[in-house]
Amino acid sequence: MFDFRLKVFHTVARRLNFTKAAEELFITQPAVTKHIHEIEIFYKCKLFERNGTKIKLTKAGEVLLKHTEELFNVYRNIEFDLAAINKNIKGSIKLGASTTVAQYILPKYLALFKQKFSDINIELTAGNTEHIESLLAENKIDVGIVEGQSRRHHIKYTHFIKDEIVLCTGSANKAIKKPAITLNDLQELPLIVREQGSGSLEVVVSALKKVNVKFSQLKIEIVLESSESIKSYLANSNAFAFISVHSILKELKSNELKIVDVKDLNIERYFYFITQQGDSHHLKELFLKFMSSDNFKL
Repeated sequence: MFDFRLKVFHTVARRLNFTKAAEELFITQPAVTKHIHEIEIFYKCKLFERNGTKIKLTKAGEVLLKHTEELFNVYRNIEFDLAAINKNIKGSIKLGASTTVAQYILPKYLALFKQKFSDINIELTAGNTEHIESLLAENKIDVGIVEGQSRRHHIKYTHFIKDEIVLCTGSANKAIKKPAITLNDLQELPLIVREQGSGSLEVVVSALKKVNVKFSQLKIEIVLESSESIKSYLANSNAFAFISVHSILKELKSNELKIVDVKDLNIERYFYFITQQGDSHHLKELFLKFMSSDNFKL
């Protein structure tokens, strides 16, 4: 319904990368460039500033992004509201989500989805990223949401929401008195880590590797399989752990846990929707559109 050029702009503005936007839209990079150029000509202003291989939004680009987000939300709301009137929308959808998403992000939005589509049954399975990807490969779930960086060729990965992994410890822990620690300091701390196959662990290991810190150099105190068990351990010890900021919002507010900054280390990631390549089902598509209609931002 809406102008495809605006969709191209919106995708580039979110990704800040022409190549990745082209991949997401299934068009060529020259086509992306052409659409952006046509919008700039029409509005007589530049939308992106280019510095080598990096781009960023201009002031005009930021304004257009705000309006396109509002516009696309209106279109999606029209679709959802009209679909909700259709009493024939029934069926089941099986979801799989990595532990962090299943515990701290999804429940609120599943409740909102059920309010609009009460006749759609939802089953949710939680597990680590490796497990959820395997369930999708075995056709045991329709849609997955994972937190890892792995890439299986038969799975389509689509950005869902941005997340940050932070180093935290119990508020009563007096071992760290500085406002920030160094990478060398980090290697001396007793750490709790997630199990092998965890997307969170995979992201942490990858981020440390980029700053020349090997996982084997860390002092691992214990391996635990969930954020809840890690938080409980932290509150009753002087250990530290890398954990999603989404999972500790309540503990930060109640002052049970605190974040410890690590100089030169910034661990950001995306959660991804995963679906089978080429698979199409109206309930799955309806769910994905609904989840994308809210601008989930940290």
